[in-house]
Amino acid sequence: MREESIKFSLVLATLGRSVEVRRFLDHLDGQTFRSFELILIDQNADGYLDGILSAYEERFCIRHLRSRKGLSRGRNVGLEHISGNVVCFPDDDCWYPANTLERVADALNANQNCDGITGRAVDESGSPHYDWFPERDAPIDRKNVWRQAISFTIFLRTEVIHKIGYFDETLGVGSDLGRLSGEETDYLIRAIDSGFNLTYHADICVFHPRPISVYGRNTMRKIHGYAKGFSYVLKKHHYPFAFVSYYWVRPLGGALVSLAKLEFGNTRYHFAVLKGRILGWLE
Repeated sequence: MREESIKFSLVLATLGRSVEVRRFLDHLDGQTFRSFELILIDQNADGYLDGILSAYEERFCIRHLRSRKGLSRGRNVGLEHISGNVVCFPDDDCWYPANTLERVADALNANQNCDGITGRAVDESGSPHYDWFPERDAPIDRKNVWRQAISFTIFLRTEVIHKIGYFDETLGVGSDLGRLSGEETDYLIRAIDSGFNLTYHADICVFHPRPISVYGRNTMRKIHGYAKGFSYVLKKHHYPFAFVSYYWVRPLGGALVSLAKLEFGNTRYHFAVLKGRILGWLE
């Protein structure tokens, strides 16, 4: 039987953001559930966040660490310092409603057989961040994990962390191989394949800004990298080709429809997704 006393270890890697980090800290300080530590992995120049962090150091436990650039690298450094029995991975530009940690703790205490839960991303207005998040709670499996988890809404018991280990550093923002996504899904698939029970909770929400739809060169590069990471994870975990090809047909169809409507920004977007997904699979 697991202990019912929960302590959260929040592993947050950050680079190039200060206003957003301050917002996250403000909302973290407002949590109704107070048993937590923040493990902040700083990938900025020395001193970049010192003034911000000093205002909170006496409010709650902050472990201020450093690492080389790369989201998965930073999280792996953070995992070496956790002392809680539930671990989560907030983005540096997300923020928690005041009762987020309390609701997660209640959900885990209510179901001792659950090894981890995921929640839903919402934007500043409280609207769903992505339309693919379901409206109902459900167990997570290899098929639906793609629609029921994103890194900043994942909360895992430490038994999962101790078994699964580190994030794949070839995946995630800052990857040397240009695979800019998929690290958290890869981690959850490894947990599912190891027999852990994970559940999606639609009523546990985390705020995150909605991406700005500007189809410039940098955006296309990111979209391509996200798609590349997504498809690489499908290949790594031996998903059937019928499942994979569905995710090739969708952007191809989107590109052709956008082209017919002379929506050239959307056309470039869909072709960037298609190219990334094909190349990620071929790797």
